[in-house]
Amino acid sequence: MRLNHLLAAFAAVSISAIATAQVASTPEFTAERFRSHVAFLADDLLEGRNAGERGHELAAHYVATQLAGLGVKPAVNGGWYQRVPFVEYQLAEAPASVTIGGKSFANRTDVIVGASPYTDRSSIEAPVVFAGFGLDAPNAGINSYAGLDVKGKIVAVLPGAPKGTASDVAAHLNSDKRRMAGARGAVGIVTLVPPSGAAAFTAGAAKPAEPATTWMSPAGQAFTAAPGVAFAASLNRPASDALFAGAPMSLDAIFAAAEKGDKIKSFPLKQVVRIERQNRTRSFSSPNVLGILPGSDPALANQYVLLMAHLDHNGIKPEAAGDKVYNGALDNATGISTLLEVARAMTEGGKRPRRPILFAAVTAEEDGLLGAQYLAKHPVVGPGKVVGVVNLDMPVLLYDFVDVIAFGAEHSTLGPIADRAGARMNVKRIEDPLPKQGLFTRSDHYRFVQEGIPSVFLMTGFGNGGDKHFTEFLATNYHSPRDDLSQPIDWQAGAKFARINYLIAREIADADQAPRWYEDSFFGKSLAPGQPKARRPVK
Repeated sequence: MRLNHLLAAFAAVSISAIATAQVASTPEFTAERFRSHVAFLADDLLEGRNAGERGHELAAHYVATQLAGLGVKPAVNGGWYQRVPFVEYQLAEAPASVTIGGKSFANRTDVIVGASPYTDRSSIEAPVVFAGFGLDAPNAGINSYAGLDVKGKIVAVLPGAPKGTASDVAAHLNSDKRRMAGARGAVGIVTLVPPSGAAAFTAGAAKPAEPATTWMSPAGQAFTAAPGVAFAASLNRPASDALFAGAPMSLDAIFAAAEKGDKIKSFPLKQVVRIERQNRTRSFSSPNVLGILPGSDPALANQYVLLMAHLDHNGIKPEAAGDKVYNGALDNATGISTLLEVARAMTEGGKRPRRPILFAAVTAEEDGLLGAQYLAKHPVVGPGKVVGVVNLDMPVLLYDFVDVIAFGAEHSTLGPIADRAGARMNVKRIEDPLPKQGLFTRSDHYRFVQEGIPSVFLMTGFGNGGDKHFTEFLATNYHSPRDDLSQPIDWQAGAKFARINYLIAREIADADQAPRWYEDSFFGKSLAPGQPKARRPVK
């Protein structure tokens, strides 16, 4: 197995005296201290910590004062807060629709029309090209756009990625389709719902549309990965059938080929599509809380290790029955508690890490990893750069975990570091037991991966009954008012989780070499092509 191989390979290499000394003097982590932070942050008084609202501001003040008390320095021009400007947008009351070959489909019937932060763009009419999975990914061996001219056109795509694509790569590619279409000159994108997704589409269409959010640039421009692709929609079977009238390949044949893993051809369609909608927007701001612990080695002063957790949760839902406060105890007061406890450990004993540590309690994760994305694109480290990320998000601390999932570990030299930390605590690393969830792309570290920075994100594993606790939490308490202090949280497991993340962050900070992508990693090749790479240890 990979874990045994990595441990065996690195056993042959002497670990630095610095790393050994640091482990021998690991600061104490206690259940009481861990609980104290969660108890404050998950209290009803903080109103669910929704980005842009009073409860989140109070939580931000708490984190800033805690960091200040530890001797961490404010990172934003002498202050603690990187205020992120946001725009929230949704469809206006005027009806939206998609017209295909003269036949109109009202929004939330057999089509779902996406909103846009650009209020001045209300309609589009263009020819359509079917672009298979809609992927321009040569490093994954996929090019759906070969031979296609989509400039000024709408592209129709299948969801997901070709069968057999690694789950984390597939999740990344699926999230990047809009940008890929825009890079080819497309002006809109429609996604075809396969038979396996019909029930989910119907359920989604029946629900009231939730507003979406993005951040604004200092110049006041709403951020989008593909500003030229301002129109998007999903099409259920009747609308898809209308779109493929007269096409050289039937929808049934296309869906069957995708299911079998056969290669799918791309081709122009005969129909012209018109998408109509109006948007409405509102602006607000919310802070990232940022602090720096300077390093001790002047030669490494510009290489920052980022320790990050999201501070926000889902606020108060007036329409909820009974308890209306979404306290977010496990998601993610526990992550913030881990961050604060690691910060405390980094400052104890007078022996600072060699590299500087950037501590970040980021906002608007629940709105799409937005605070982290803003930080990734607006760094606060001056001439320095972030060389590695340790992300802390929603450890399910309902049992004494004996293993962890380390998302991103298989892609970079952060994997052996995570393995060594686990081995010192008798905690093993396991493979992702929920690959279909695409968790690698669903937490804040992903925004730094997109910028080419190696990252690791630990979640408590499935051993010692963890599978039951984890799946029950997702089914009953996740993103609900029940994620509060009434849960049987194992506070000693929280202290344990903080310690293992401390060991990981400390070794990154003290190592002679900064983290490197493996030379065969899709993410390293695609997102950090010019960076030095490491050779993956041989099995």
